[in-house]
Amino acid sequence: MQDRIKFEYAIIRLVPKVERGEFFNIGAIVYAKQKKFLGVKYHIDNSKLEAFCKDVDVDLINKYLEAWKLVCEGKSAGGRIGALELPDRFHWLTASRSTIIQSSEVHSGLCKDPEQTLEEIFEKFVL
Repeated sequence: MQDRIKFEYAIIRLVPKVERGEFFNIGAIVYAKQKKFLGVKYHIDNSKLEAFCKDVDVDLINKYLEAWKLVCEGKSAGGRIGALELPDRFHWLTASRSTIIQSSEVHSGLCKDPEQTLEEIFEKFVL
């Protein structure tokens, strides 16, 4: 049990019509302080998106998600948010918002490998 570390995660949701409040899961974010890990993985199922809303710009959504990835990586291309400390970037990404891309509340658990945990959460809740 001692080889496991605490991690936090949130599910990324796509809300094509914010006024309707309907969403589907498109990704996951995992943060593990001890391992200095912040990762995101996402995938938009175009057939699901088409069923929810026919007039959403998928390319624009992918650009927003790529920006989330840059923030996770802490690269200069992530802008001012990407320059923040790791926990601050995670909390910014998981902050409550009323836009087309939202995250669930933050959950926590224990893991050995946060990157593998990100894969498992992604497969369980997104695919």
